[in-house]
Amino acid sequence: MIRYWKRRGSNIAKKTLVAVFSASGVTKRVGKEIARISGGDFFEIIPREIYTSDDLNWSNKNSRSSLEMNDPSARPEIVNAVQDMESYDTVIIGFPIWWGVAPRIIETFLESYDFSGKTIVPFCTSGGSGVGRSDTALHKNVSGDVKWKKGVQINRPNERAIQKMLDAAL
Repeated sequence: MIRYWKRRGSNIAKKTLVAVFSASGVTKRVGKEIARISGGDFFEIIPREIYTSDDLNWSNKNSRSSLEMNDPSARPEIVNAVQDMESYDTVIIGFPIWWGVAPRIIETFLESYDFSGKTIVPFCTSGGSGVGRSDTALHKNVSGDVKWKKGVQINRPNERAIQKMLDAAL
């Protein structure tokens, strides 16, 4: 089924993709709610190697996530792919905040597609920090004529907060 987001007061329907990476399930729950409210298609970014709780131990300098985040060239492999990415006008990208920015797998995702002519709307979930510099840090991973919207933090599937984000971004 193809779903389209139609901005209030507009006759232009735009096809929206909600793509999320979620290590713990929080970002996935929020992303599914964004897809439901927007009428967009939901896509979960799945790493080749699923993150364990030991991998996510930010207090361990040798944990997988710590090593990845300390290596700007790290690009964790993604096992699935968006079918027909060129058909989307808007891509809402969700991720947890790791070390003040998006996890490296989001960079893998952004570098895997041509986003020319699209609008990208980042959102994050975080237990301790806000959007921070993650909003603009991702711009370097995308080339071409892309319209970036300001990132927002949404930590739970709250319909009011999601609608506010969609109204501002779309």
